[in-house]
Amino acid sequence: MIQPEGDNSLDKYRDRVSKFSSELDLALVLYITKRSFWFVLIFFVLSFGTATIYLRYSQPEYQSSTVIQINENSEASQVLQMTKFENTGQNKIAEAIEQIRSKIFLKRVVAKSDIQISYFNEGTFKNNELYNSSPYFVKFNVKKDNIYGTKIYIKFNTPNSGKISFIADGKSQVISFTTFNVINSPYFDLSISPNSTLNKQAVQQQLSENEKSYFIINNIDNITANLQTKIDIKLINEAAKTIQIKVTDVNAQKSKALVNLISKEYLDFDVERKSESSKSILAFISQQLELVYGDLKSSESNLQEFRKDHNYNVKDDAVDVNTIRLSKIEDDILKVELDEKILAELQQNIIKNKSIDTYQLISLISGTEYENSIKEYTQNIQKLLLEKETLLYMLTPNSENIKQINFNIETQKKLLIETINSVRLKYKSRYSALNQKYAEYQGKNVGNPDEDLEHSRLMRLFSISEKYYTMLLEKKTEFSISKAGFVSQNVILEEAINDGAYVSPNKKTTLIIAFLVAILLSLLLIFIRYFLHDKITSVNDVVNNIDASISVLGIVPNYESDVPVSQLVVDKNPKSQIAEAFRSIRSNLHFINNTEGPKIVAVTSSISGEGKTFVCLNVAGILAYTGKKVILLDLDMRKPKIHKGFGVANDVGMSTILTNLTPTKDCINKSHFPNLDYITAGPIPPNPSELIISDRLNLLINELKESYDYIVFDNPPIGLVTDGITTIQKADYPIYVFRADYSRKSFVQILDKLINEGNIKNLSIILNGVDTSRSAYGYKYGYGYGYGYGYGNGYYSDDKVEKKTGFSKLWK
Repeated sequence: MIQPEGDNSLDKYRDRVSKFSSELDLALVLYITKRSFWFVLIFFVLSFGTATIYLRYSQPEYQSSTVIQINENSEASQVLQMTKFENTGQNKIAEAIEQIRSKIFLKRVVAKSDIQISYFNEGTFKNNELYNSSPYFVKFNVKKDNIYGTKIYIKFNTPNSGKISFIADGKSQVISFTTFNVINSPYFDLSISPNSTLNKQAVQQQLSENEKSYFIINNIDNITANLQTKIDIKLINEAAKTIQIKVTDVNAQKSKALVNLISKEYLDFDVERKSESSKSILAFISQQLELVYGDLKSSESNLQEFRKDHNYNVKDDAVDVNTIRLSKIEDDILKVELDEKILAELQQNIIKNKSIDTYQLISLISGTEYENSIKEYTQNIQKLLLEKETLLYMLTPNSENIKQINFNIETQKKLLIETINSVRLKYKSRYSALNQKYAEYQGKNVGNPDEDLEHSRLMRLFSISEKYYTMLLEKKTEFSISKAGFVSQNVILEEAINDGAYVSPNKKTTLIIAFLVAILLSLLLIFIRYFLHDKITSVNDVVNNIDASISVLGIVPNYESDVPVSQLVVDKNPKSQIAEAFRSIRSNLHFINNTEGPKIVAVTSSISGEGKTFVCLNVAGILAYTGKKVILLDLDMRKPKIHKGFGVANDVGMSTILTNLTPTKDCINKSHFPNLDYITAGPIPPNPSELIISDRLNLLINELKESYDYIVFDNPPIGLVTDGITTIQKADYPIYVFRADYSRKSFVQILDKLINEGNIKNLSIILNGVDTSRSAYGYKYGYGYGYGYGYGNGYYSDDKVEKKTGFSKLWK
C-alpha cells in the first residue's frame, strides 16, 4: 500500500483543484505513438502517393542559361570627347539587370519571338506544348481581344484541309480551312500551313494522329508578364562584370531559344538606347539646317542682286578694323544663340517627359561652357533612380523609403531646371550685350558711302548665315560619327547551345519533402492527441494530481477472455493474473483497518462504466474465499446490476427493505459461491437518495453485522448522484474505482473533494482495466507497492508465451 506525500491543507487543495501535471510523460507519448500507428502509416502513404502523382503528372521544367559581360565604352565618343560622365561598374551592372527584367525590354523580346502563339497536344492529365515540333504553323491577325487565351482546336481531315473549333462569346464556333488560305472570322484572320522544317511523312503522321491538338493566341502583355516570372538574372563576377541569365520553361527547346534571344536582343537594345540621344540632336540640327539654309540662300541672292544692280565691285582695302570687330562679334552672337537654343530644348524635354535620359543629356551638353554646372545634378538623379529600382524589388511603390527617394528625385530635377534657367538668363544677358556692342561698332561706319554701307550690311547677313550653317554642319558631322560609333561593348560570353536541362520536378527533393510532411503530420497528430489526452492511464495519473493522502489498493488488469454474465472471475481460474490482483487487493485491505469485528466495504466510482460492480462482485468473492461470511448489497437502485450478474429476479431487495415492505431475511439470496450472499436492489423507487440516508439503513447494517463478517455495498456513481456518500462515510474500507483509458483525469477532483471536504478517512483507490503490456513503455502501475509477482513471467496459467519475430518485438 502506498502513502504518497501530500499536504492535507484545504487552501492548498483549492489552489490545485484544477491543476494537473504538466511534465512530459514519455511513456504516454510512446503509447499514443503506438496507438497512432495506422494514422502515421496513412500519412506516409498519402504523402508518398501524392509525391508520386506529382512526379508523374506535373509538367517538367527545363532551364537554359547564357552569360553576358557588361562593358561601357564608345570609341567615337572618346574620339570626340563626348562622354565625360562615367557610372561605376556596379551601377552599370545594376542598370543592365533592371533593363533585362523590365517589361519594356521583354516586350521587345516577345514581339521578335514566335511565342505569341502556343501549340499543344491535349492529354488526359497534362498537356504537351509543341514548340518547333508542331506539325503546323499559324499566322494570325486578332480583331477582338476576347479571343486571346482561347483554346482553338484543330482537326486535319486531309493533309491540306480540316476544321478549327473554339468557344467565343459563349457560343461554339466551327470553321473549315485549307492550308495557306486565310480564314476570315469576326475574331481573327488566320493562315495555317504545314511545318516545312519537318519531314513531310512525319508531318502527315502527326496530323492524322493528333485527335486533340489545339493552339492558343497569347496577349503580348500577358505573355510578357509570364516571361518575367520565368527569367532569373544574377551577378556571377563583379570584377569581371558578368551576369548570368536563366530562363525556365516547360519546353526544353523554347527555354534555349528564349534565353539566346534575350541576350542578343539586349545588345541591340543597348545600342538603340544609347543612340537615341544622337538621333534627337541630329533631328534638331537637321531642322535648324533647313531654316538656316533658307536664310543663307536669301542673303546670298540679295547680295548678288545688289552687286548686279549697282555694278558694285568688292574693294579689298574696304575691310577696316571695325569690320573685323563686327565679324568677331557676329561669331560670338551665333555661338551664344545656338547654346541658348540647345538649353531651351533640353529644359523643354525635362519638363515635358518628367524624366531624364542621362545619355541624351550628355550628348546635348558635351563641349559646352555650362557642362560642369549641370553635371552634378545629373549624376545625383541617376544614382537616385538606380537606388529606387533596387528598393522596388523589396518594397512597394507606396512605402516610405520609395516616397523619400521620389521626393529627392523631384528636388534634384527642380534644382537642375533652376540651374538651366540661370544659365539661359546669362546667355540672354550676354546676347543683349553683344547686340548692343555690335550696334556701336556698326554706327562707326556711318561716314561710308551708301553703297558701301549697304554692301557691308548684306555681307554681314550673308556671313552670319554662312557661319551658322557651317557650324550646324560641323555639329551634324560630330553627332553622326557618334551615332555610328555606338556599337554595343557588351559581350555574350556563353550561349545556350543545347536544349534546356531538366530542373523540375526534382525527384529527390520531392520525396524528401513528402517524408518530412509525413513526419510533421505524424508529430502533429501525436502532439494533438497527447495534448488532448485526458484519460487516466496509470496510478500515477491519480496520485500526482491529488493533493490529499490516498491509499492505492491495487490495479485490476484487463480480463483477456469474455467477462461472464455474473462478472465473477476470481473463481474461474485461481492462478490467473486477475485473481492474483484481487488477492493483492484483499491483502492491502488489512493495512487500512486490521481491527476485529465485522467490516463495511463501500465501492463507488465517478460515472457508470468504470467497472464498479465488477470490482465489487470480485472483491466480495475473494473475501469469501478466506472462509469469511460476505453479503453484497446493491445500493445502485437507479441502475441495478447485481441481479443480472446472478440471474435472479429483482422483485424484492434494498428498496423494499428500506421502505419496510419486505423483511430482510426474505431478500437475502444465496450465490453459488460459498459464504457469499447478496441482496438485489429491488424495484426502482422514486426516492433512492432519501432511502439511503434513512435510519432504516443503519438498522439494516447493524442487523447484518450480526451474521456476516463483511458487508459490501455496490454504491451508485458518486460523480452523477450523491446517494453513495452516506455509505462511503460509514465504510471501514471506502473504495473508489477508476478505469484505465476510460476515466478522465478531471474525475480526480471528485476524489480530492471527498477526502478534503467530505472528510472521508481511509479512502483508497483501485485502477481497473489496466493493459499490463504497457509496462514495456515504462508505466508504473504498481507505484511501488507490488500487488503481484511480475505479470508475464510464466508463473500464472494465463500467461501466454509466444515466439516473437524482430518486427513483433519492435512493435511490442
